[in-house]
Amino acid sequence: MNTSRPTIAGAVRRILTEVGENPERDGLKDTPMRVAKALQEFTSGYTIDPAKLLTTFEETEYDEMVIVKDIPIYSKCEHHLETFFGTVTIGYIPQGRVVGLSKLSRLADVYAKRLQVQERLTHQIADALFTSEIKPRGVGVLVSCRHMCMEARGICKQGHHTITSALRGVIKEGMPRAEFLKLAGEK
Repeated sequence: MNTSRPTIAGAVRRILTEVGENPERDGLKDTPMRVAKALQEFTSGYTIDPAKLLTTFEETEYDEMVIVKDIPIYSKCEHHLETFFGTVTIGYIPQGRVVGLSKLSRLADVYAKRLQVQERLTHQIADALFTSEIKPRGVGVLVSCRHMCMEARGICKQGHHTITSALRGVIKEGMPRAEFLKLAGEK
């Protein structure tokens, strides 16, 4: 058992009491520890070094864009601890080395499993890949998410998506930019 779970569970118990609930009633007895466990899972990205995820391989023949589309992500908004969820599309143009394709999904997940804002999440993914040992010629990241802090509280408008992008290197301008944005947006 992680040593911080009892501390988190105690705080959740106090919060339940403050909102007028009885944390000892049958339906809530185990809730503080479940919330503590869930919070640790939601923020497990802090314990992983993204640079160590990116297994690379020499590939001198391939120099066209590589894109992994519609990677599902779930994150927690740092302002309200509400969920935001959606998809990430990551593309890059290799320069002698490629990264294992599953590693792009893992990279997105590491940053999503931190308290976040979507804009920072988008940049972190792009920067991590662009500065990695594969040294790509360019990187593009497109993130499309729904935010429960706007859908379930506050403005209470359901179903809309926030889209953010981060473009690095040769994908930032001209034909590579147009190609990435076209391919990233196609369904």
